Amino acid sequence: MTKQLFFDNDCVSSFLWANEEDLLLKLYPGRIVLPQEVVDELSNPSIPHIKRRVTHLITNRDIATQKIHTDTEEFGLYYQLAIAPPKGEKIIGKGEAAAISLAKVYKGILAINNLKDVSRYVHKYNLNHFTTGDILVAALNEGYINENAGNQIWSKMLAKRRLLPEASFTDYLKSI
Repeated sequence: MTKQLFFDNDCVSSFLWANEEDLLLKLYPGRIVLPQEVVDELSNPSIPHIKRRVTHLITNRDIATQKIHTDTEEFGLYYQLAIAPPKGEKIIGKGEAAAISLAKVYKGILAINNLKDVSRYVHKYNLNHFTTGDILVAALNEGYINENAGNQIWSKMLAKRRLLPEASFTDYLKSI
């Protein structure tokens, strides 16, 4: 069975801001899932063009959405991560918590950039995960982009204040 990919806001929005969501659709057709919490974050009225693009992708069934319902395993984990963590644990963002919860329960892959805040949960729940950089490497390996195009995309993402680990895609390739 092909695993679903549960995206957090930071990862999917990197591609939306750079107008490169087609790369995601080519690489992962029928596998992209946005938790409803992420859709809500992307529906911010101050960024209507992002909301329109997400709505278009959902309406065209290019990506799926998933709600977390109460009285489910994923809700229990989501609640612990985003609402009422155990003593000594920090609250994480609702989009991050939803993506982690769904990836764990449905044995999917977590697509997230902010590993600083969530790496403990990635390891604790033994989650397969990848970042924007990993996705661009996959696009390079599949021949959808070359290194120059990767640098241009990376630059667009940085210009939109996306947090990426290196100054360029070339630097990222050297670091892995």
